[in-house]
Amino acid sequence: MSNESDVKELLSLVTDAREYLSYLRELGVEGLDVTSAEQPLQELSETDKRLEAALPSSSQRAALERNAAAVERASVEKISETDSLKSPALPASLAGASSSNVDETEMATRKKKFPDEVPPAPQETLFGEVTPQDIESLPRADEMLEDIWNDIGVCMRCPLCCQGRSKVVNSEGNRKARLMFVGEAPGADEDAQGRPFVGRAGQLLNKIIEAIGMSREDVFIGNVNRCRPPQNRTPTTQEAAICKPFLLREIAIVRPDVIVVLGNTAMKNLLDTKEGITKLRGKFQDYRGIKVMPTFHPAYLLRDPSKKREAWDDMKKVRDYLKGRSQKAE
Repeated sequence: MSNESDVKELLSLVTDAREYLSYLRELGVEGLDVTSAEQPLQELSETDKRLEAALPSSSQRAALERNAAAVERASVEKISETDSLKSPALPASLAGASSSNVDETEMATRKKKFPDEVPPAPQETLFGEVTPQDIESLPRADEMLEDIWNDIGVCMRCPLCCQGRSKVVNSEGNRKARLMFVGEAPGADEDAQGRPFVGRAGQLLNKIIEAIGMSREDVFIGNVNRCRPPQNRTPTTQEAAICKPFLLREIAIVRPDVIVVLGNTAMKNLLDTKEGITKLRGKFQDYRGIKVMPTFHPAYLLRDPSKKREAWDDMKKVRDYLKGRSQKAE
C-alpha cells in the first residue's frame, strides 16, 4: 500500500510540473524541457507501472481538473452576479463590521431619510390580529348619494335578488336632513313602487313625523336591506351584512343629528348590539357621534296599538333634542 501511495503522490507532482511548464510555455517562456520531469516515470518498477496503468493518465487527470475548476469558477461568478443584483455592495467601511453594526447603521440612515416614520406597534400574537376592513362602508371623498345608488345598481349580491324581488328600494328624502329613519327592509308596497315606507306602516310613520312638527320632506328615510325578503321575513345576518355598507355611506353623506332606528333588526344592525329593542328603546345611543334613538317599527305598532304611547314618548325625546340643538345654534 505504501508503494501505491508513493506512486500517486509522485504522479501528482509530475502532473503539477507538466501543467506548470505548459503554463509557462503559453506565457512565452522559452528553453524549457519537460523530459527531466518525465524521467522519474521511466525509473518506476514494473509493479509501480501497473499501478500507474490503473490510474487515470496525466492528460485525463489534467482535463478533469480543468473542467472541475471551470465549473467551480462559473458557479462562483453566477452567485456573485445574483447577489450584486439583489443588493448593493457593502461599503468598504462596513466590510469588516458585524451584522448588528450593519443593522444599526442602516436604521440610523433610514431614520435620517424618513424622520416621521413610526415603527409598527408590538403584536400580542405571532402575526397580530388581522381584521378585514369593510371598504364599502367607508365614506369616500366628494361622494354623492347617486354614486352609492349607481354602485348598488340592479343588485345581485345576496339571495334576495332571486327570491321574488321586483325593485331595489333605495333611501330617499332631504339630503341635509337633521333627522333620519332607518327600517328593516321593504314590504310589498315598497317593492312594487321602489320607494321606502309607502304602505300602511309608511302612512303611520308620516303621521309620527308630523306629530313632532316636521314633514316627510324634512327627513331622510331608508332601510338596512333594499330588497323585499319573501313573505316579509326578517333578513338574515348575511343579507343584512351585504347591504348595510351602502346605508353607512349614506349616513356619512347626510350626517343627520339624530337617527331613529325602527325595530329590532334595524337597531341591531346599525349599533352592532345583541340587546333587544325592548331594553334599549327610549334611550339615546351613539353611532360615530350621531345620536341614535331606538323605537318600535310602525308595522309593529299597527299590530299592537298599545305600544303607540311608548313610541310617542321616544319621539318626543327626539323632538326635544333637535329643538335644543337648534336653540344652541342660534
